[in-house]
Amino acid sequence: MNWIKKRKLLAIEAIKHNDCSCLEIKDIWKAIHESFNLAQHQQVDVSLLEEIPNNFPTEWTPFSKEEFLSSICNCSNYLTPESDRLSWKHFKEIIKNSSCFNSIINIANAYIDLGHWPSHFKMSTSIIIPKPNKASYNTSKLFRPIVLLNTLGKLIEKVIGKRLQFQALSKNIIHSCQLGRLKQ
Repeated sequence: MNWIKKRKLLAIEAIKHNDCSCLEIKDIWKAIHESFNLAQHQQVDVSLLEEIPNNFPTEWTPFSKEEFLSSICNCSNYLTPESDRLSWKHFKEIIKNSSCFNSIINIANAYIDLGHWPSHFKMSTSIIIPKPNKASYNTSKLFRPIVLLNTLGKLIEKVIGKRLQFQALSKNIIHSCQLGRLKQ
């Protein structure tokens, strides 16, 4: 992508997958897809969901400025711009204008009220980058996929995620052994 720093890669031999060299794009795609989507067709026991008590509030409170500020302030200015080419640094500048900030909150509240998530928030661009400092890059496991999404959509998702986590913790529906990515 032309807005990121180019890296010089080591000379590599062809990626091998199932003991075959991947010499065509379709073969490389298959190798990467099979490496990073291993759980795609796994069975899931959804009966566990029936054990969760249904005692969430039925009304959704509109988003506040504080929720958005706390979500965006933790975002690094140095991450790769998303698919819309807006970085968090850009968004931090945009929300300094109170009119723009209020519009963002109104848009987010409208999406919730309408029960609609725009299709352009669901579109992604995947970039495959090499893991650093490897002697050889001949298997797909030596690369890492990065998915770029729309920045505004990610911001709204962050706010929703924080709110849902708070609700889940306050209602005690998260198992005591589930600690990954939980606040505090």
